[in-house]
Amino acid sequence: MYKESEQKNSANPHKTLPSGDITSPWRFCIAPMLDWTDRHYRYLARLMTRNARLYTEMVTTGALLHGDVSRHLSFNAAEHPVALQLGGSDPSDLAAAAVLGAQWGYDEINLNVGCPSDRVQNGSFGACLMATPEVVADGVRAMQASVDVPVTVKTRVGIDRSDTFEAFARFIDIVAGQGGCEVFIIHARKAWLDGLSPKENREIPPLRRDFVYRIQDAYPELTFVLNGKLETIPEMQAELARVPGGIMVGRAAYQHIDWLRFVDQMLFDHSAPIPTRSAVVQGYRAYMLQALESGTPMPPLLKPLLTLFNGLPGARAFRRHLSEQGPKRKTDIHVLDEALALIPDLDAFDSTELEWRCASPHTAPHTEVDQKFG
Repeated sequence: MYKESEQKNSANPHKTLPSGDITSPWRFCIAPMLDWTDRHYRYLARLMTRNARLYTEMVTTGALLHGDVSRHLSFNAAEHPVALQLGGSDPSDLAAAAVLGAQWGYDEINLNVGCPSDRVQNGSFGACLMATPEVVADGVRAMQASVDVPVTVKTRVGIDRSDTFEAFARFIDIVAGQGGCEVFIIHARKAWLDGLSPKENREIPPLRRDFVYRIQDAYPELTFVLNGKLETIPEMQAELARVPGGIMVGRAAYQHIDWLRFVDQMLFDHSAPIPTRSAVVQGYRAYMLQALESGTPMPPLLKPLLTLFNGLPGARAFRRHLSEQGPKRKTDIHVLDEALALIPDLDAFDSTELEWRCASPHTAPHTEVDQKFG
């Protein structure tokens, strides 16, 4: 069993030397995920890892230019480094939205060229933009001329039947050469724009990590970040040796958030302490009290906590209590306290899933994620 120290968070007994470029700002990133990576999730994640680069949910240019800017862009200073992901295609709108993001203090502006949903396609942005790399280049160039923070692109390796390495390399060549983009986050699957749902597009198209390896070799002057079904820290360590620019984790970071506590020690600095669950919960409870006082209702504050105790005794009762009581008692912090009392030992080590995430190459255990707060 992979265990954190009971007393002083001693070094991980399964440690290996860090691979890749430990100075890269994109060494470990948590992906932008709709309905998950809101500011509450990001605050909780930051309590677990100081080094992760966090991303917002995608925000469309229209929502920023014609909507409630504060609602979309407010975040806690503790979240840094944090990136704003934009959805859009018009260069002037992207530039104006990027300026807002920079003014609000975001550390990076990221353009979504990977989402395959019908809604996004109808707005002429997301993965469908891979068919028009010149449009992407124009948007990137306009944003870079307007802000001083890095402007990056998150994309796929292809769309529909345009799925050859040559087509992918052409996209990178144009967006880098004409747009000046230096950092690409690559979801190593193509997207089917017709016939598959966004969920299916995360699972059915085969992984093509080899495309990322090849593009890294073809353009060594650029930074590439690998995204796509990275589930365990040993797997991440191995991929960082091949793609030193960094990795980005998606579903694993909300299916079982607890393993993020081990990221700093295992991927950055072996002397870094591992925060205990008790310390994380204490910090997040204080954050919740402030948020409740400012008018934030209980359910969105509880949602990031749902998978914190996965695999431990009492975890199912913990999730059930939050799911049932949170919507009924929207200002009562005791909902959390009562749920925590259902966990016999907040800092127990006996979690099969945590062992798998941190040290074991074996088959993943079954994971439950309650969606009632979605």
